[in-house]
Amino acid sequence: VIVLAVRWYLRFGLSYRDLEELLAERGVEVDHVTIYRWVLRFTPLLAEAARPCRHAVGDRWSVDETYVRVAGRWCYVYRAIDQFGQVIDVFISVRRDATAARRFFERAISATRVTPVEVTTDQAPVYPAVLEDLLPAAWHRTDRHANNRVECDHGRLKARLRPMRGLKQDRNAGIVIAGHAFIQNLRRGHYELAVDEPANRRLTVAFHELALVI
Repeated sequence: VIVLAVRWYLRFGLSYRDLEELLAERGVEVDHVTIYRWVLRFTPLLAEAARPCRHAVGDRWSVDETYVRVAGRWCYVYRAIDQFGQVIDVFISVRRDATAARRFFERAISATRVTPVEVTTDQAPVYPAVLEDLLPAAWHRTDRHANNRVECDHGRLKARLRPMRGLKQDRNAGIVIAGHAFIQNLRRGHYELAVDEPANRRLTVAFHELALVI
């Protein structure tokens, strides 16, 4: 029941109260606050259990930032995808500056152990100096429309967050946004989990396997 609730929350545009009602229709009486705690507790555990099965990240990255509302203020979410459509990493910052961009790249490189040979960004002035320092050998692309892929990918995150009417805490926002990226990667087949299952069954089977691990 817990894994089902967490999967539904990360996958679909549902609120915690929506999930409370859906579970009640199936004979499971649980408060929406409990579901909230399940999501925060088990999302990182499921993602960590899946980490050994994750495909290697590509070496051509598209990086961009979008904005979300956290605790009543607007924050920036740095996101990157590779040439295969895999979400590489996400990072939340209250500022859109060189410090935030540097922290995002350092974290993504450290987590994936991949040094990109090509990085595509928009024409924000903070990127050239950061990339020249961290990735001097990488080709930095800023062509018009070159970053459309990651900009379009932001739409999936925005669609998931819309029913939530803003996130309440920085830590919780990080868990939910990272969990959404995890779900997207699972659905797109970037893990060696449920690879033989049809797309509409992949998440169900993968989460069942991960539940056994944790």
